Amino acid sequence: MSNATVSRVGQVNASGGSLTNDTALFLKVFTGEVLEAFKEVNVAMERSIVRTISSGKSAQFPATWKAVAQFHTPGAEIVGQAINHNERIINIDALLLADAFVANIDEAMNHYDVRSIYKNQLGYALANASDKFLLQLMVLAARASATVSGGFGGTELSNVDYDNSPNTLATGLFDAATALDEKDVPDDGFRTGFFRSDLYHMLVQSDRAVNRDWNAQDANGSYKSGKIMEICGIQIVKSNHVPHTNLSAITVPLCDSTTTNNTYEGDFSDIVGVVTHKSAVGTVKLLDLTTEIQYDVRRQGTLMVAKMAVGHGILRPESAVSLDITP
Repeated sequence: MSNATVSRVGQVNASGGSLTNDTALFLKVFTGEVLEAFKEVNVAMERSIVRTISSGKSAQFPATWKAVAQFHTPGAEIVGQAINHNERIINIDALLLADAFVANIDEAMNHYDVRSIYKNQLGYALANASDKFLLQLMVLAARASATVSGGFGGTELSNVDYDNSPNTLATGLFDAATALDEKDVPDDGFRTGFFRSDLYHMLVQSDRAVNRDWNAQDANGSYKSGKIMEICGIQIVKSNHVPHTNLSAITVPLCDSTTTNNTYEGDFSDIVGVVTHKSAVGTVKLLDLTTEIQYDVRRQGTLMVAKMAVGHGILRPESAVSLDITP
């Protein structure tokens, strides 16, 4: 009896001979699942400016202020005017990774596929870390001074009832939109308000945000769905990563002087939410989200790693508004 000819679905053009070659095509599934998990959980990165660099340790974001229009007097020489310039630098942090090791014997005994669960968890872990950094930076941007001399800094709005009155919080969003308008931040569909789950659901209960007389059915959310789409042109996003504790001294593994080259720390104890335009903060990617999977014969198991080398920083403080309950 002859042996069967096996079509190895993990090989590229039947190029076998090693475990790595036998599983070459499987790596793309792993990568895709981690990436989808990252996108599913991360709500802040797509609402900020992202730049990819091929080398280096930081990226420069030039900033300029406005020119002034003036009437010309006939015969007067036109000599130009000075326009203020500055820059924002975003550094690359240390390599951020999430890993899992699956032992062969455990997989043999287990009655369900644990690898698919681990793949999602690796993506979630990286997404959670990036999301937290970006949302903390959005609040810090609202507290920051102007990038360019003569420009605008961030905006901090305070009301002790923001966290217990849905209508007051809805009014705060209109105030935030006004603050952005007054600082010439574009109203171009890229304004977003981020709130924790409890405050998001409180906002849904505002008769000013969801009202059957003011909004078409389900057009802007409803009590039935427990969702709200936007208020005053600000898209409303729910995220448990909105900071609301004192993170002035964040420790390993997420943030300290040995792992980050950017500032994410701050006291966020009174923060209710934050409203930003996409231009408020930015992300620089040196190594985008990548994955590795390696069978270790010495340890009789498989190591799975998801990693990225990125950094986050403030770009335009005037594009950020924080809402807090400071008396």
